[in-house]
Amino acid sequence: MKIVVLNGSPRKNGNTEILVNSLIEGARGAGAEIEVVRLAEYAIQPCVACGGCEKTGRCVIEDDMQKLYELVDGADRLVIASPIYFYNVTAQTKIFIDRCQAMWSRKYLLGKHRRGDVPRKGYFVSVCATQGERIFDGAILTVKYALDAMDFVYDGALLVKGVDRKGAMAEKPEELERAREFGRQIAAD
Repeated sequence: MKIVVLNGSPRKNGNTEILVNSLIEGARGAGAEIEVVRLAEYAIQPCVACGGCEKTGRCVIEDDMQKLYELVDGADRLVIASPIYFYNVTAQTKIFIDRCQAMWSRKYLLGKHRRGDVPRKGYFVSVCATQGERIFDGAILTVKYALDAMDFVYDGALLVKGVDRKGAMAEKPEELERAREFGRQIAAD
């Protein structure tokens, strides 16, 4: 089982990364092969709505996103991780998602689905500073639709509220254990 983790946090060693590392630990312990991508380290241009992908299913912009298309296509499971910025994912995550328009075109306009015996599943991992009742709602909708465009079925989320100060996630052992268990479940599913 190959799991690709897309970490959309711009902050190295931040709370999202700490949580994701525990998830990875659990998934690796269950025998999964993991590839982690820090989206902030990739040069990804925004979608320019040119319509080129509507004819070919391939984006015309030649940048680091081309590598990510291949990585996503080769994944059995996909984890999108992002802290919450203004009730949604980070700009790094959103630019990646917007460029998945080519995958949406491939699937919905050209009818080229990624088929397999086992459905591919996708997940969302997020940390936020506040305790807002609906703080994750916008991000979850964004991730669900993005996963669908990439030909993954949304299968759940690991969400942690009230983690603000850099590194504070490391002081929440119960949440880190929950992340390890989430990783084990993803790998076993």
